[in-house]
Formats: sequence, C-alpha cells, structure tokens
Amino acid sequence: MNQRTFPKLFIASILLIFISGKSIAQSATLTVNQDSKITQLLELKKDLEKENKLSDGFTIQLYYGELDKANQTLRKYKGSYGNWPASIEYETPNYKVWAGNFSTRIEAERALIEIQKSFSSAFILKPERRK
Repeated sequence: MNQRTFPKLFIASILLIFISGKSIAQSATLTVNQDSKITQLLELKKDLEKENKLSDGFTIQLYYGELDKANQTLRKYKGSYGNWPASIEYETPNYKVWAGNFSTRIEAERALIEIQKSFSSAFILKPERRK
C-alpha cells in the first residue's frame, strides 16, 4: 500500500463505520394510554376560567339587586356585547351581573370604557376566589 491510498482508505473506512452505525439504529413506537376523563377535565377547567370562577383576575359589575332586573340587565348586555362573557352571581341578599374575565386591571379598564356607554354605573372589581 502506498502513501497516497492510505488516507483515502482511512477516510473511506471512517465514513463506512458512521454510515453503518446509522443503518442499524433502533426505532421505537411510543403508545400513551390516556384516561378519557383528562380531556373532559381540561374542558371543564377552560369553561370555569372563562366564567371567572378560577382566576384571580378582574371583572366588571353591571348591576346588583333583584333577580328580575339582573336578568334584564344580562339580556341587555348580551344583546350589545359579545366580546366578554357575563353571568349572574348571587351574594345574599342581591343578585349581581358580572361581565368579563380580565387578567389585568388595564384590560378591565379598557373594557369598562366601552361598557359604560350602555351601563353608566358599571365598575371594576376583583372578586374573591371561589373555593
């Protein structure tokens, strides 16, 4: 073997080793068995967060008082605004109409500017976290 063919043979041998190593590599399949209730729980959590039941955020109170008037206020709100969810909450002895689920005060203030065009007495509050 002469000196010219040795480097070529050496490089070819190294390449052959790397290529053969790749060709005999193992492959695997992973199967994850997930309980179907996990998906249901995630959906429930999303719904509760939308309704401001889990967050420590801010909401806008549109009304408090009697149930009939609370229902009227909620219908009026839903007819005018679809951007933010709204619900009726009961705290003895009054029903309250809350709109929105805002993670920051600045978001709530921007929404309040818009909402006060129709509900002049609306204000921002930070409800206690429900247990």
